[in-house]
Amino acid sequence: MERLVPEPGPTSVGEQLDAYRPWYDPPAERPRVALNFATTLDGRASIDGHSGPIGSDTDTAMLVGLRQRFDAVMIGAGTMRVERYGRIVTDPEKRERRESLGLPGDPLMVIVGGLDLPWDAGLFTDGGGRVVLFTGAEGDPPETATPVEVVRAAEGRVDMATALRHLRAEHDVRAVLCEGGPRLHSQLQTGGLADELFLTIAPKLVGAGTTILEGALPEIAELDLVWLLQERSELFARYRRR
Repeated sequence: MERLVPEPGPTSVGEQLDAYRPWYDPPAERPRVALNFATTLDGRASIDGHSGPIGSDTDTAMLVGLRQRFDAVMIGAGTMRVERYGRIVTDPEKRERRESLGLPGDPLMVIVGGLDLPWDAGLFTDGGGRVVLFTGAEGDPPETATPVEVVRAAEGRVDMATALRHLRAEHDVRAVLCEGGPRLHSQLQTGGLADELFLTIAPKLVGAGTTILEGALPEIAELDLVWLLQERSELFARYRRR
């Protein structure tokens, strides 16, 4: 892997993330929010409905590395239905590493959306960690091995600013990594709540599929490039919202 920006030279995923401390100096009333997406050259964020086929093993390493740096990982209910997440950090050594950094061994898993979820997925059956579900839906989830806290939204619609304040106040979450999907990304950008964007650009063209944003934003969000990495024909960018 080569670093193209800011200082050209050889690097690695581990080297780039080693000094990254997103939990330092979060905003006053909410966690710092970073988003992570992979996209094709024609701007698609999924292939046959899934994001996994877009990136390489290095993209997976970047995702796993980022998950080690945050108090919580957030996804939309639609992403959970498609990707069927398991326990976020399965390796005990990685959990110990997180704890040595002052992070919980298991990041808090945050899901936004309805109760129509794959309750037989590993995230719920493993029993490790905790899940917070922000929803406007009525009813209760089934009993699960992994504890699930349900936070009901007023008027049936989850307000992301309110949800983030809840995570900070009730769970001491200082930094959240959002892994999609496009609707949740749009809600965070619309509210000015997205602080950083990690974007993998894969050398692929597919011509169909979702993009990383759903719908128009109320105003153009301008971002600054923090770093740009290259491995073969794949690019890894980190942007900070201006």
